[in-house]
Amino acid sequence: MARRLAFVLHEHRKPRHHFDLRLEENGVLRSWAVPRGLPTSSGQNRLAIEVADHDLDHLDYEDADKSIADSGWWEERDRNERRIVFTLHGQADARRYALIRTDSDWLLHLTRDQP
Repeated sequence: MARRLAFVLHEHRKPRHHFDLRLEENGVLRSWAVPRGLPTSSGQNRLAIEVADHDLDHLDYEDADKSIADSGWWEERDRNERRIVFTLHGQADARRYALIRTDSDWLLHLTRDQP
């Protein structure tokens, strides 16, 4: 059985409140800053700003200004050059999202079809 790829959602309180979504891929954590947090309904799109990859030791990293909001494993459902559809299997439940590339950033979308 293949090893499951990890994810972590960090909540940052400084300098401005935001979240970082980190997906394990190719030995690093691909990372997006999500200023308003993950969408809670399929009618919402949230800005996701791709930031530098992080080392895997950030999976459990916390400090005075950063805590883990959720963690678990993720699986890719579909991908092309403009979109990644994936399911996060977090501490409470599984939710399917799409990261959609725009001209300058990404949008994070909760899909209508949920696991």
